[in-house]
Amino acid sequence: MFSPRTALLLILLGAGLSGCATPPKPVAAKPVPTPPPQTREAPPPPVEVTRPTYAGPWEDPTNPLYQRTIYFDYNTAELKPESVALMRTHARYLGAQSKRRVTLEGHTDERGTREYNLALGDQRAEAVRRFMLAEGVPTEQLTTLSYGEERPADAGHRDAAWRLNRRVMIQY
Repeated sequence: MFSPRTALLLILLGAGLSGCATPPKPVAAKPVPTPPPQTREAPPPPVEVTRPTYAGPWEDPTNPLYQRTIYFDYNTAELKPESVALMRTHARYLGAQSKRRVTLEGHTDERGTREYNLALGDQRAEAVRRFMLAEGVPTEQLTTLSYGEERPADAGHRDAAWRLNRRVMIQY
């Protein structure tokens, strides 16, 4: 009937199809990590919008005090007639604001030695100071400082730049 080879093959095939009498062991499933309990996070703190503080009328472009630069001619500390109205406006404001202090910063263009430019910047600041004192501003409200050529308004090397650099700045 069946050859020994075929019989062996049928036995093996039957054993493979019927399986073992013992059921397979269940494979333990890997534990799924449980998410942490849902807690509501506190909302981030509100962003504080820092608004610049209004220091004074010299920050308002529509105010006459906004203009704070007095210009000079080359190699001189003589006040120009066109600067008188501007200086009077600041002097009146300072006269009405006894606690307000200003620094008059003298500047020059780059021509000349460092020492000469510091001296000329000081002379220019002093000229504005004397004018304001004559207009009634108390001495304790005014200080002078010379930067000479160290802080140019325009770093160029031409007449237009030099004209902008020869100045006194009124700093509140």
